[in-house]
Amino acid sequence: MTNPTPARIRVLIADDHALVREGLRYVLDADPVIEVVAEASNGRVAVELALEFRPDVVVFDITMPEETGLKAAARVRELLPAAKVLLLSMHDQGEYVREGMRIGTHGYLLKDSAGEELRAAIRAVHAGGTFFSPAVVRRLAAAEAVPENSPALQLELLTPRERDVLGGVARGLTNKAIAAELGISRRTVEAHRESLMRKLQIHSVAGLTRFALETGIVEAG
Repeated sequence: MTNPTPARIRVLIADDHALVREGLRYVLDADPVIEVVAEASNGRVAVELALEFRPDVVVFDITMPEETGLKAAARVRELLPAAKVLLLSMHDQGEYVREGMRIGTHGYLLKDSAGEELRAAIRAVHAGGTFFSPAVVRRLAAAEAVPENSPALQLELLTPRERDVLGGVARGLTNKAIAAELGISRRTVEAHRESLMRKLQIHSVAGLTRFALETGIVEAG
């Protein structure tokens, strides 16, 4: 008597880079149980395709145009609660990981993970488990060991761009100068500045400068 053919795991890939999607498809096609049923180049399209194809697992890049992977993942979790969601990112900041966990995603992998790790993650979440890259687990464990109000843990709340803006503020640059240095608009700098002040609960340039010095964002001159 022959063994029954295992059910296919239907996967949707969402990443704004065509080469990355091609690489992911190549990696997943190596597993006879996994079938890539659709690809999306941004979060909005990913949600539309998820509703159309009803995949078992959706793999979201976090940074995408029109709608971020986190926002799109939250919508998929709401609209298709049976679908499993994996986040795939080049960032291992605790803020992203914790937000993913808050919205109910099932795993978080770094883009430098081996292909076998991605295939194992898809199999694990499809079976009802969770999967986090070892580097992500180490980062979360380290964060939990730090006192809740410590500067190191507060720094984890900031995105890379907010850290860049903080560094500019601490060096005495104006919003216009920071925008020119980072290649972004002054309005975007203002938005990042407001966000980091809210996250850190620091509302003065002196306070931000002191925090930047304490956490090594800038060095004392």
